[in-house]
Amino acid sequence: MDNVRYSRILLKLSGEALAGEQKFGIEPEAIGQFAKEIAEVAATGLQVALVIGGGNIFRGMAASAKGMERAQADYMGMLATVMNALAVQDALEKNGCSTRVMTAFSMAEVAEPYIRRRAIRHLEKGRVVICAAGTGNPYFTTDSAAALRALELKCDAIFKATKVDGVYDKDPAKFPDAVRYETVTYLETLEKRLGVMDSTAISMARDNNLPIIVFNLYKEGNIRKAANGETIGTTVQGGN
Repeated sequence: MDNVRYSRILLKLSGEALAGEQKFGIEPEAIGQFAKEIAEVAATGLQVALVIGGGNIFRGMAASAKGMERAQADYMGMLATVMNALAVQDALEKNGCSTRVMTAFSMAEVAEPYIRRRAIRHLEKGRVVICAAGTGNPYFTTDSAAALRALELKCDAIFKATKVDGVYDKDPAKFPDAVRYETVTYLETLEKRLGVMDSTAISMARDNNLPIIVFNLYKEGNIRKAANGETIGTTVQGGN
């Protein structure tokens, strides 16, 4: 990685990525695989912030659909993201990476409160900043939190690491003839409901011309390739 294209990025990981093949909970081996790659990228001087979902432990919207009060369910989901953040912190530090977990609401015994200027200072010192507990507010997803933190921290791009290798015109798991986009505009993403991130996150990125690079997390080397500016997956940008 001699020619890193970006100086600071936000990597959005789903909670499911931490579960590995077991589909639920936290699988240390699965975390270790991508933690090693993140640590290698951070060691090049690229500043990395992370936002992690909590769907491997608890989904607020799913619980709300079954009768739980929505705000209560969302707060429980935020707590799930903190558990995931601590697991990823442990894996990164085992790979020699200096980290800080920062939460959107106070949990002083396990993490720092999220303060934008402090987070930027950690990034400037070469620490990976793991932003947990979403935005700290119910009714907002971790996708929205990722867009918000990326803008606050002046990141060059959002890296959305998923189970598929980009954005398709329809679900590739259901339709063998699904076509992958190499690039797609924010407006197309919203109008066609392509499911890259939620509409709030896409709108925030669109309003601020923040590119979103969507790629397969499970293909070894993809985080390095994306950080190096190589064309992988799908880039969402332009078309305002």
